[in-house]
Amino acid sequence: MPDTRQRLIDGTVETIRQHGIAGTTARSIAAAAGVTQALVFYHFGSVHELVKAACLAVTRDRLPLLEQRLAGMESLGDLLALHTDEQARGILRVLAQMMAGARGNPELAETTAAALRLWVAPVRTTLERLLPDRPEAAGLAEALCAALVGLQLVDGVDPDAAATALSALTHLTANPPL
Repeated sequence: MPDTRQRLIDGTVETIRQHGIAGTTARSIAAAAGVTQALVFYHFGSVHELVKAACLAVTRDRLPLLEQRLAGMESLGDLLALHTDEQARGILRVLAQMMAGARGNPELAETTAAALRLWVAPVRTTLERLLPDRPEAAGLAEALCAALVGLQLVDGVDPDAAATALSALTHLTANPPL
């Protein structure tokens, strides 16, 4: 059985996935982790600190699999397949919810930006490999990751619009103007 800190981190990630950042409370985290609320404060001091730790942990945990998958990609279209996989794993929902919660909260914004940078870096490496000698590869990595996180936010309020946007991006990568 994972230690209490890990159970709290896992419970936080699951709570964010299920209830969004607004529904992430000491009570909801404790219920998901199967512990008492007091342990949230004992181990992390606050819900805020636990949320920050969980955001970085879920991103770091996902990196080796993401990097492995990216290493085998051969086209821009392959990169969009990340949306389905990452959405199923919940990382996009966590990052999207963290971004929503970070608005006006510099500490949460700093942590969320750090997690996003961890995720963007291997995508940038892949785009630089796929688009050698193209200076816009780094910017495209930022844009693609922003689009995937943004699609997660849109999917929460208008799934049809998110599907239409993803379809358009897929079409664009199959017929790149670059």
